[in-house]
Amino acid sequence: MSEGPVYDPHGTRRAPLRSLTHHAGSYGGQETPGAGGSGFQYDEATLHELVREWSDLANEFQDDREQARSIATTHGPGLEYASTGNADRIRASGDALDSALEQRVEYCRAMAAKFVTALGKYATAEEAQVTEIKQTGGTL
Repeated sequence: MSEGPVYDPHGTRRAPLRSLTHHAGSYGGQETPGAGGSGFQYDEATLHELVREWSDLANEFQDDREQARSIATTHGPGLEYASTGNADRIRASGDALDSALEQRVEYCRAMAAKFVTALGKYATAEEAQVTEIKQTGGTL
């Protein structure tokens, strides 16, 4: 079992603050001496779970955008000033909501892509280690 922070989406595990600050950094950094910079370390299963969760969240925000678009296309019940003015305000609110949700979708998709990239780095590192072991005459 590796040391360091463990991904816990439900907040059921707590790590001491000092261990969290030791591992702070960008995703994909290496924790080896002389490697330059620290980063978060996740196992392959956790990376797959993070990709799934960020993708699911993006899909939920995308579904919410459909609801926001219905708000953005609302019409007043009548042709008098009050109905028209109120509908204008509601449409503006729906447009703002749709824009905010679009930004959230893009953010979640970008986060999922970062973890997919990390999975690629994980696979590359694993392949390099297998090659090294085979070159030294070892077996897996």
